[in-house]
Amino acid sequence: MKKFLFLFFALLSLNSCQEKQAELPILGRKDIQGTDTIFHSIPDFQFMDQDSNLVTNSDLEDYVYLSDFFFTSCPSICPKVKKQMLKIYKKYGSDDRVKLISHTIDPVRDTPEKLKRYSSELGVDNNKWIFLTGSKDSLLEMANEYFVAAFEDPESPGGFDHSGKIILVDTKRHIRSFAEGTDPEDVDRLLKDIDILLQEYEK
Repeated sequence: MKKFLFLFFALLSLNSCQEKQAELPILGRKDIQGTDTIFHSIPDFQFMDQDSNLVTNSDLEDYVYLSDFFFTSCPSICPKVKKQMLKIYKKYGSDDRVKLISHTIDPVRDTPEKLKRYSSELGVDNNKWIFLTGSKDSLLEMANEYFVAAFEDPESPGGFDHSGKIILVDTKRHIRSFAEGTDPEDVDRLLKDIDILLQEYEK
């Protein structure tokens, strides 16, 4: 699984790191059906946010958004990734076209109340940066849809093994870019990709 994800993103990065390209590619699997190309898209979901409100795809259909997977008690990469998510949040805090979505992979401990405290400690707007929880199986399955490795592992710090990828999704649920959230320079490159994607909606 880890080897597959590494190779997948390594190949895709050849496309996404081109700073001067006019349009970002659509990443992930694709199927050819006659003359139509069907691209991978994020499937329907229903999760609970930090205010105990139900959040579905329809709540995001007008937005470009950045997605990651984490858990609040993570002792390893999560603090580094959240620092980079905060950098994205600060750049696009006043841009109504952009949202941030963080999924916990530890819903037993990460209740809406705990996610609310976590977001309050970060000092972020709950309408701009949404923290999601739900059933463990559905959250881990959703990570796969974003091509993010996330699974329980008693030998890993905190009991979970997961990647720190930050994923850029467009208004049609297509993955358009990604960055390694533990790498500030890679996130700087992602910021440029976000700008490229937003320019598509200005044409």
